[in-house]
Amino acid sequence: MKIDVLTLFPEMFTGVFGSSILKKASEKEAVQYNVVNFRDYADNKHQTVDDYPYGGGAGMVLKPQPIFDAVEELTKNNHDVKPRVILLCPQGKVLTQKVSEELAKEKHLIFVCGHYEGYDERIREHVVTDEISIGDYVLTGGELGAMVVIDSVVRLLPGVLGNEDSPILDSFSSGLLEHPHYTRPAEFRGMNVPDVLISGNHKKIEEWREMQSLKRTYQRRPDLLEDYPLTERQKKWISEWEKEK
Repeated sequence: MKIDVLTLFPEMFTGVFGSSILKKASEKEAVQYNVVNFRDYADNKHQTVDDYPYGGGAGMVLKPQPIFDAVEELTKNNHDVKPRVILLCPQGKVLTQKVSEELAKEKHLIFVCGHYEGYDERIREHVVTDEISIGDYVLTGGELGAMVVIDSVVRLLPGVLGNEDSPILDSFSSGLLEHPHYTRPAEFRGMNVPDVLISGNHKKIEEWREMQSLKRTYQRRPDLLEDYPLTERQKKWISEWEKEK
């Protein structure tokens, strides 16, 4: 996968792309990062990329020309691959695991990180293919949002994580929150690991994990169960928890 990032602050991505899983993904050649300062594409001697909004109002708006030219340059040799051009924006669809899984299937992603009051609407209408938000709040710019989306996507690429089952078992991948985890020692300060996990009975362990995953979702994110296809066994568990209230 190729990932291009258009930003006015490329230095913000140095540590992120050079650390942890994102760095390993690059070393394994699962992904290629390219961070571009779109100020370099400004067609004026002062390299300004923003201007006052027509009609008045507070703040400055990103001009279309630098973004248009930068995206055209990054895609001029794309004969067979049409990239997804992603605008980080509070108005976009909220990032979910399903969205990340969808983006992980692409070969080329371009992230546009804005600053100031907003974007010229022509960028949305004629350049962008997707608008994504990481939550119902406003940040200074799109950089942190892009980092979150990129991290959630890159870890899903084949061969990036050491255990190929890890992304499958993550919270939200199955539609439920993940079950609790324990490691050695089996007893710590009087707190014990559940007996079933050290029983060696894999069938009972899987059942326990399924129940705990469902219970955690039921308690913390019941909204996720609204469209979840519950089995008869899972419905029975929920019925029992309802009685305990």
